[in-house]
Order: sequence, then structure tokens, then C-alpha cells
Amino acid sequence: VQLQASGGGLVRTGDSLRLSCAASGRTFSMGWFRQAPGKERELVAAVGWTAGSTFYADSVKGRFTISRDNAKNTVTLQMNTLKPEDTAVYYCAAGPNIATVSRVAYWGQGTQVTVSS
Repeated sequence: VQLQASGGGLVRTGDSLRLSCAASGRTFSMGWFRQAPGKERELVAAVGWTAGSTFYADSVKGRFTISRDNAKNTVTLQMNTLKPEDTAVYYCAAGPNIATVSRVAYWGQGTQVTVSS
């Protein structure tokens, strides 16, 4: 499975951005990790095959929304009220289980999100 991510960019504090990722095949779990300079890659949000099965990191709850379109094999991360601490390279991830970095089967290319203060 290949993942193609899009979106990202440079925005100001409080702005919104949308990240999208298209998969070449069907996977059970899809989501987004991010990695800031000098920090470990962390899971931001994930969604299972059913839209009701979602996970959000505490730092993004209430601000980010993940959704998927199973017919199109796509996952979208709507990021609202962005903060400077959201600045990172964001990676689309997919696989049977993406709870941790080591469990991710497929990675997309990273896309930079920069939030200026």
C-alpha cells in the first residue's frame, strides 16, 4: 500500500489546515503521526474502519478531527485553532494497527506544518 499525503503549510496561530492522505489499497487503520525537531514521532489521531473508532492525542482533542472515506481509501485531518506547538512534520500512517510507530505498516511522505506565533 502506498500513501500520498497532501496539505500542510505555514499558518498563524489560530488558523486552520487540512491534511489529506490517499491510500492505494484498503487498510484497517489510518491516521497521522507528527515529529517535531528533537522529539520522537508521536501519534496525533487515528481512525479505524468504522468512523466511530477514533483516537486523539490529548494535546489535540477538541481541535483536530480525523475522518476517512472508505470508498476512496482516504483519510483527512482537519486541524483547527492551531498552535505553535503543533509545528512538526506530519506523516500519514496506515496498517492493521497503528497504535505505535513500530506497528505502522505503511508510511506516507512527511508534510511540514508550521504555525507562527
